Amino acid sequence: MTEWTDALLALFQHESIEYALFAAAFVSATLMPGGSEVVLVGAIAGDPSRYLYFVAIATLGNTLGSMTGYAIGRFIPEKKKEGRALKWLHRYGIWAMLFCWLPLVGDALSVAAGWLRLNPFATMGLIAAGKCARYLVVGGATLPFAS
Repeated sequence: MTEWTDALLALFQHESIEYALFAAAFVSATLMPGGSEVVLVGAIAGDPSRYLYFVAIATLGNTLGSMTGYAIGRFIPEKKKEGRALKWLHRYGIWAMLFCWLPLVGDALSVAAGWLRLNPFATMGLIAAGKCARYLVVGGATLPFAS
């Protein structure tokens, strides 16, 4: 490896990588842009033995970020309800929450779920399941290349 990749891996092996991963996952689930997958891949590359631990941290942070969107949706005043995310919710019901991991529409889905007053516990469970599946795939794809 080069000096650059060694330095980058050292960053991802830092003792506080869990906090950085949680923060990146949380922020990327809100309406603000973020790249939690990059931090997850780096963390796994730095310590592949903690693959499931890192997936759990990313899932928790990303789920709580989406539930923040859900909470925001609860405070949006009642108006005429329309939009792409709402169409998904009307078509697929609460099961659409499995797709909160999708770029662009995923953040809107969680806000729309709050706006529609979907059951918060079922919503959180389905969001977590979808996000965990995504992180398991991303992390699992990293493992063969991790040191």
